[in-house]
Amino acid sequence: MSEDITRVSPTEALRLVNEDGYTLVDVRSVPEFEAGHPAGAVNIPWAHPGAFGMAPNADFLKVVAKHFAPDAKLVIACRSGGRSLQAAKALSAAGFSAIIDQKAGFSGGSGEIGWEAAGLPVDYDAAPERQYAALAKAAE
Repeated sequence: MSEDITRVSPTEALRLVNEDGYTLVDVRSVPEFEAGHPAGAVNIPWAHPGAFGMAPNADFLKVVAKHFAPDAKLVIACRSGGRSLQAAKALSAAGFSAIIDQKAGFSGGSGEIGWEAAGLPVDYDAAPERQYAALAKAAE
């Protein structure tokens, strides 16, 4: 699969979700997601916080594959755009064909305004089926 991942602004990501049937996958850690996330997002962390910083989530691809078909339309987002691009590339390499990365993430990055600062819908609660604990359990 191509390393060329389409990257879009937070506003364009919201449009893709609302108008084109994309699902926003927030790849930030569970605590980051719980502190506020794009409304309607699904949380599947790319990495987990550990004693020595962030540790890769070994189950990331397995959990995504359990809940989404290879042709599912997914917008991948994180805090500032770094983790989401890594996750998007990994998903593309694993055969997912409709992956888009949301640059600038939730908080902003590389001089660009993120989801929250753009005034886009933010939620602090998520239905259990959008939370990582339930998604990971279903993938066991």
